[in-house]
Amino acid sequence: MNTMRNAEWGMRNQQGKTIKILPVVVLSVLVVMSALSACSKAKQAPPRVAPVLVETADRKNVPLQLKAIGNVEAYNTVAVKSQVSGEISEVFFREGQDVRVGTLLFRIDPRPFESVLRQAESALARDRAQARNAAEESKRYEQLSQKGFVSRQEYDRARTNADALNAVVQVDEAAVENARLQLEYTAIMSPITGRTGAITVQKGNVVKANDISLVTINQVAPVYVTFSMPEQDLAAIRKYKSTGELHVEAVLSPGAKPISGTLTFLDNKVNTATGTILLKATFPNQDHALWPGQFVDVVLTLTTEKDRVVVPSPAIQTGQQGQFLFVVKEDMTAEMRPVTVVRTFDRWAVIDKGVQPGETVVTDGQIRIAPGAKVEIKNAEQETEKGKGNHGGTETQRKTKENERTQAVTGK
Repeated sequence: MNTMRNAEWGMRNQQGKTIKILPVVVLSVLVVMSALSACSKAKQAPPRVAPVLVETADRKNVPLQLKAIGNVEAYNTVAVKSQVSGEISEVFFREGQDVRVGTLLFRIDPRPFESVLRQAESALARDRAQARNAAEESKRYEQLSQKGFVSRQEYDRARTNADALNAVVQVDEAAVENARLQLEYTAIMSPITGRTGAITVQKGNVVKANDISLVTINQVAPVYVTFSMPEQDLAAIRKYKSTGELHVEAVLSPGAKPISGTLTFLDNKVNTATGTILLKATFPNQDHALWPGQFVDVVLTLTTEKDRVVVPSPAIQTGQQGQFLFVVKEDMTAEMRPVTVVRTFDRWAVIDKGVQPGETVVTDGQIRIAPGAKVEIKNAEQETEKGKGNHGGTETQRKTKENERTQAVTGK
């Protein structure tokens, strides 16, 4: 028992005396810990101030827009074919030429058709002469029948013959009209105003009636742009279209000037395979900026919402609880606010709730701050640095030269 007690509370010296060391060790440890804690508190740095860029939440009139990819289509397309068979004797236009309605494009060799027309006209003249003679003979037989010199049967025969020849004349007249029409078909005219495509046949080729397309003409002024929208947008499109025309813009490339048009067609059914609805917008396209087959960015403006709260899009952050932003309070601390973003327009995010107009929101530097952290606004410093970069060097040189000039004059 004594040995265990000695091992627990101390050790025995050479003279047999016991030295108790436990209280001394504990006291030493406490002194060291107190000194370390004092040093740690002395070396603790003051709270860091995070530099940020800010902007002010505002109220703006924001367009309600839908965006899609569209395809340019010709307002009207005609594949020109020959309505008669024959040899092409002349081509009167160049490929890619703009033509107006009624412009002569091709000519089929007209000589065979002129011959047919002359034959039809000759047959008509012959049968007309016979019909006149039969009509006179019918009149004579009518008079003789009334006087009893000829039988009624002979008079009926003469009248029937006159009527038959009149019918033959009518057939001949139709044949003449048809022959004249076939002759007119040898001159192939443009049925619309537009731009011609590639010529598929040249002078000397023999074509058949209604066989191949000689050339395709596209009407490009005005022009259509077709695009599709999700079916969930159909109700809004119909709602705003019933109140008036809807404005549509087509953008050829990023940064290009938008081209204005009007929504003119809404399909009568939803495509069940894609869940979209087909729309068409009409553009005047007098400068031919839009070309059939092009793909363009389409912006359909439904309406303009007034006095919506907006903040710059870079202010919006996304976390585990959803979207939020930081608001700089009057004491220069950051407050995290959950927000409801309705949509974005240009560089603005439209806020439904979470921020009020006039509040200062952080647009850059969010990664360096936390809720309640102190912040320092750097916008003014940036503007100052820009000003110094643009004018500071020149201004300093100007002042230096003025000082040198003054010293030279005064002799100082």
